[in-house]
Amino acid sequence: MTSQPTTTGGRSLSPARRAQLTGVRTAFGALDRVAPTVSARWALRIWCTIPRNKGLRRDERPGAGECSTVALPPGRELVVETWGAGEPVYLVHGWGGWRGQLGTFVAPLVAAGRRVVAFDTPSHGESGTGFLGPRRSTAVEMIDALRAVAATHGPPSAVVAHSLGATVATMAAADGLDVGRLALVAPSAEVLTMTDAMAQRLGYGPRTKRRFDGQLAALAGRPLRDFDLTGHDITVPVLVVHDRRDKEVPYAEGVRIADAWPTAELLSTDGLGHQRILRDADVVEAVTRFVTA
Repeated sequence: MTSQPTTTGGRSLSPARRAQLTGVRTAFGALDRVAPTVSARWALRIWCTIPRNKGLRRDERPGAGECSTVALPPGRELVVETWGAGEPVYLVHGWGGWRGQLGTFVAPLVAAGRRVVAFDTPSHGESGTGFLGPRRSTAVEMIDALRAVAATHGPPSAVVAHSLGATVATMAAADGLDVGRLALVAPSAEVLTMTDAMAQRLGYGPRTKRRFDGQLAALAGRPLRDFDLTGHDITVPVLVVHDRRDKEVPYAEGVRIADAWPTAELLSTDGLGHQRILRDADVVEAVTRFVTA
């Protein structure tokens, strides 16, 4: 078994959390040898469970906007908030986040004559539970949410997306949604890199991972290679913003995406990490300028 990680998402683990992870890794190691299918199902549940992190619930909105709901079949409900008037710019949060995280972009975009549309994806923020149940969701469900909100509030003139939200926005564009312009903040290039990282962190081997990847693809309804953003022909203008010291999504991921698309440009920062980059005044100004160009 590989050595136990002492950090998660770039943060040091507490002794209690380290002991818990040791127990999880021991269990996964045993199941990987005798029951890899069971191990894969357990890993899939962990993969689809939304983290609890107070930092992901920061509220940067300048004030309350106009709230409404959008139905997402079958029986799911999304909370949507809008500010201003004009061409719509969509804000898409990442895994475990919510619409308030990207609130720093609201005021400058409204001042530039745009209508800002922010929403919580299923099982996130104030939206209803997703189809997998409380605190569980998938990237595909998040993509469906963006498409449903755009169908109600109009085609985006631009999308500003963070972390997994960047995957959501790019995949929606690849599937035919007219997104106008894309500003991707701290994006991940592909899912398979993340599944490799989870296998290493949880301590299971190729037998479990092979089954896990198959179960995840079945749940998504498409091959996992489809989630390699660099494999899609994105022709709209794209701004990739990534911090060199991002401990959750490596800077190299953003560089790879920016290099893959001829219409993309890269804005690099240093020392803002994965979350503070959303609150940096220079980043907000650059994204606003790009979105409203």
